[in-house]
Amino acid sequence: MMMLDATDRALIALLQENARIGHAEAARRLKLSRTTVQARVESLERRGIIAGYTLRLADEVRSRMVRAHVTIVVAPKASAGVVAGLQRMPELRALHSVAGFFDLLAVVEAEDVPSLDAAIDKIGALEGVERTQSSIILSTKFER
Repeated sequence: MMMLDATDRALIALLQENARIGHAEAARRLKLSRTTVQARVESLERRGIIAGYTLRLADEVRSRMVRAHVTIVVAPKASAGVVAGLQRMPELRALHSVAGFFDLLAVVEAEDVPSLDAAIDKIGALEGVERTQSSIILSTKFER
């Protein structure tokens, strides 16, 4: 990471665990003053190291969701259009460009199997998508 010391890395790890942690609580855990933590967070944001904050669903809610990895083969010169189409799909949690037999790897999440099936069908119907292959995620052993 761009010029981060051990304290910055520890602060980032805390924020990745819980982005809503208060400066006072982060200071207590890191054994720093609240003003030091606040200044470091502001510096990380200003330098573009922290680009934003997000929310994470409760484990009990996420455990009811159905997720799959969908590998996608894209027609030559169709990548930009396919990526734009995939970006408009709220069911996609992440999209990765990969090396190998497939061009893209999508992480798809839905409330139930029929919704997941419909999302995968939408991916396959995009112009420029030549082929997909899906692997349903049965469980997550850990996630960071």
